[in-house]
Amino acid sequence: SSTFPKMMENTVFMSFTFYSTILILKMYVVAIITGQVRLRKKAFANPEDALRNGGLQYYREDPDVERNLISLFRAHRNDMENIFPFLFLGAIYSLLDPSPAVARIHFFIFCVGRIVHTVAYLLRLKAPTRSVAYGVAQLPCFSMALQILLATTPYW
Repeated sequence: SSTFPKMMENTVFMSFTFYSTILILKMYVVAIITGQVRLRKKAFANPEDALRNGGLQYYREDPDVERNLISLFRAHRNDMENIFPFLFLGAIYSLLDPSPAVARIHFFIFCVGRIVHTVAYLLRLKAPTRSVAYGVAQLPCFSMALQILLATTPYW
């Protein structure tokens, strides 16, 4: 008797899996954009990449590339600081048998908040767009964390 089919019956866990996968794909897209920025401007951080793409003259820094990469690196680091905890909280929360509709709202709000946060970083949208997106995405995480703590307090 495998546990995986039972997990597939857990609609909350399946919803969590869907939104988590969207977020992981979003992180991959940010990483791909980083490489594309370097390719488009032919400004490579490593000599072997420059040699493969035209010659050592492209082993150089470009101010536009550096500015874009700083935004991409910050967006990626911020994703890791927020999405990884969400993965833990959402997985545990899914096991608490919450209302599927409420759980879906939690996951959706977090996912949209993170996407808007990344878009705000990459397009340099006016403040407070990025901060609001960050804050909105934190709300479901705090809610899930609180519910996990309330459910596990008797076992402390």
